[in-house]
Amino acid sequence: MTESSIAFIGGGNMATCLIQGLLAKGHSRQSIRVSDINADACKRIEDMYQVAAISDNVAVSKDADVIVLAVKPQILLAVVKDLAPQLTSPSVIVSIAAGIPVKQIVKCLGKNASIVRAMPNTPAMVMSGATGLYANVNVLSAQKATIEKIFGAVGYTCWVEDESHIDLITAVSGSAPAYFLLIFEIMQNVAKELGLPVEMALDLITQTALGTAELAQSSSLNMHELRRQVTSPGGTTEAAVKTFQDRGIEDLFRKAMANAVRRSREISHDYSA
Repeated sequence: MTESSIAFIGGGNMATCLIQGLLAKGHSRQSIRVSDINADACKRIEDMYQVAAISDNVAVSKDADVIVLAVKPQILLAVVKDLAPQLTSPSVIVSIAAGIPVKQIVKCLGKNASIVRAMPNTPAMVMSGATGLYANVNVLSAQKATIEKIFGAVGYTCWVEDESHIDLITAVSGSAPAYFLLIFEIMQNVAKELGLPVEMALDLITQTALGTAELAQSSSLNMHELRRQVTSPGGTTEAAVKTFQDRGIEDLFRKAMANAVRRSREISHDYSA
């Protein structure tokens, strides 16, 4: 089977994470091309990954099997419009720009365009990301498999049939690293107040989070049952958990995640106007 050629428009953090993941999985450097408006960024990418990198979106995209649009939402549609006259091959276009609905890209490229919308998250930077994917009806199963390999190189992937579910994934995983980091920050601050060294507290917190995530993934129990299993009646854990529950932690998370969904939909609406 011929290896898919992949063009990245934009050479920022997410693009370089994906390139690093692909190379680690054995994808050939010759099949990866990058375009970035910043010449220094192109040189850095060439030096670090030994892949072709130039400041020419059209040249990089020519005959590519997959074109990953890794640019800011504010400029994505302008980039797509510039590419549109040159896209003569049956490329699949992948957008990782938050808030841009597929229909807006289709307006630029035509109704036959094959479009995938992706919502990765920042742990992709350490090859432990989670990405939600949506494909329009023109994307072939073989193309979906290729896209899954690209994002699977940096972590977990899942497909949704309804594009509006990308907004839900934004709340559940796209924005979630900040939720956890906020919790880490609070725990570290409180640990310091209680008398633990800051560095020791951070090591304990992050290792506990890693271990708990692995425990949750490997257990056959649902989260409620698992939490009950690790919470001894009358013990220290129960005292802490009861405090969270009495102060309405579940309602707080419900409101926060609902606001993330609402904001994601507002952004999509703004770009659809």
